[in-house]
Amino acid sequence: MANSYTQIHIQFVFAVKYRAALIGNDWKERLHQYITGILQENKHKMLQINSVADHIHIFAGIRPHQSISSLMQNVKTESSKWIKTQGFCPQPFAWQEGYGAFSYSKSQVPDVVRYIANKEAHHKKITFLDEYRKLLTLFEIDWEEQYIFKELQ
Repeated sequence: MANSYTQIHIQFVFAVKYRAALIGNDWKERLHQYITGILQENKHKMLQINSVADHIHIFAGIRPHQSISSLMQNVKTESSKWIKTQGFCPQPFAWQEGYGAFSYSKSQVPDVVRYIANKEAHHKKITFLDEYRKLLTLFEIDWEEQYIFKELQ
């Protein structure tokens, strides 16, 4: 739409189903590239992406033509299909239901990019679930423990 201007920066966080450690170091960069392509096809801008074995962080500049839920459904469905067709996992791959979406101002972008780029080092100090609870609390999101990503199985 003409004369519509936005600046929307969202960090998405979601986990592998049952938080299984299925994202392999040998193919995670290809996964990041594939997901970046999905965002670009949908006219969004990837700012930073990184993952560890059981979850992923995506930080993007989002255009308002697509809802966050529609974008996440597209990213999770298409990347899951791609992982399966590439044969990366010896067992079936799926993303867990749900996601976190956290918004940031332009002044926060460099810090969030650095934060996501350093995920491996960060997770040596704090678990994924503790990090996720911290984000929910920091952003003052009401949440219930029973709906947090399921524990490792």
